[in-house]
Amino acid sequence: MATAPFRRQSPIHISRCTLAASFDFLGDRASLLILRSALFGVRRYEDFHTEIGIPRTILADRLKRLVASGLMVRQDYKSDGSRPRKEYLLTEMGEALRLPFLAMRQWSDHWVGQGRTPPMRLMRKSDGSEVAVAFVDHAGRIVPPDDLMAGFEDWASIPAAES
Repeated sequence: MATAPFRRQSPIHISRCTLAASFDFLGDRASLLILRSALFGVRRYEDFHTEIGIPRTILADRLKRLVASGLMVRQDYKSDGSRPRKEYLLTEMGEALRLPFLAMRQWSDHWVGQGRTPPMRLMRKSDGSEVAVAFVDHAGRIVPPDDLMAGFEDWASIPAAES
């Protein structure tokens, strides 16, 4: 996709932008780190706390918000000899964040990783070949960035309160 032409405002008003809405929906850094850990399989409060290292009050609040938003569900588990506790599992909506998070990881490996070997590679199970997140058309063909363009709805530039 070529460099965007100069504009004084975005072609999509921020009140209508689904990307901006997703930032509000997902929350702050702590919420994103919880989701990241959950995508790796972390489920239990103590494990989240140990891994992320945020204060317990913030962790409890963010887990509550992620459950309320439908990104996670809370369910009981019981280890032998201990009382029942709660664990947090991603819902289908939460699992659907895997692709955008992997795209962000790929971007970060390239631009933020400062030339270091990335800590993780995506590989195809069947043959071990490396996989990248890419734009793909409906026929399954990879679309190079210079062949991308965006189409905008006429109503998208109008603030939501004005329609």
